[in-house]
Formats: sequence, structure tokens, C-alpha cells
Amino acid sequence: MRHQKQGRKLGSNAAHGTAILRTMAAQIIEHGRLKTTETKAKEVRRVVDNLITLGKRGDVHARRQALGQIGGREIVHKLFTEIAEKYAERNGGYTRIIKLGPRKGDAAPVVIIELV
Repeated sequence: MRHQKQGRKLGSNAAHGTAILRTMAAQIIEHGRLKTTETKAKEVRRVVDNLITLGKRGDVHARRQALGQIGGREIVHKLFTEIAEKYAERNGGYTRIIKLGPRKGDAAPVVIIELV
């Protein structure tokens, strides 16, 4: 039974799933959008929203927490300078998921996740 177990299974083990989410979150912050499967998009949405909330806080502790999650200094700098001020007046809901249809090879539902 899966009582009180949050999240979705993404990869072969928990460490791989965490690595997938961190990489995808960094790519969304860097490029603004990402084409992926629906399950991964719904899961990475939680991570990206949390990172933008850290960016809106703007203090040193929040910056260090973001560095611990996504790792790249340039990406964290962009998060705290450009993206955080863009969403200063918005209370959540920083991402949008647009459905594209099934993928040709395995019929997995493909979506685009982008910053609003």
C-alpha cells in the first residue's frame, strides 16, 4: 500500500529520480520551457515553484538552499535576479503545462512545461 507516500516514481531508483528533477528544474529556469512527459512535468512543477519561492525571498540562506538543489551558480543568479522579480506580485502558479499528444515511439503523453 502507498499510504502517505508523496510523489511519482520517475526512474530506476530514488537517487536517479532526484537527479532527473534537479536537471529538469535547472533547464526550465535557464531556457524558460521544456518538452517532456506529463508525469515528469507534473513532478518537476513542484520543484520549480519551490525554487521560485526561494528566489522571491532573496536572502543568503535561500540562495544557498537553491544552490544545494540545482547546483549551477549562473542558473541560481538568473533565478534570483530575473525570474524572482518577474514573479514578485504572483502568489504561486509559476508554471504552465501544455499537452501535445502521444509520443510516436511509446505513446507516452508529451507536454511542454513553461514559465508563465
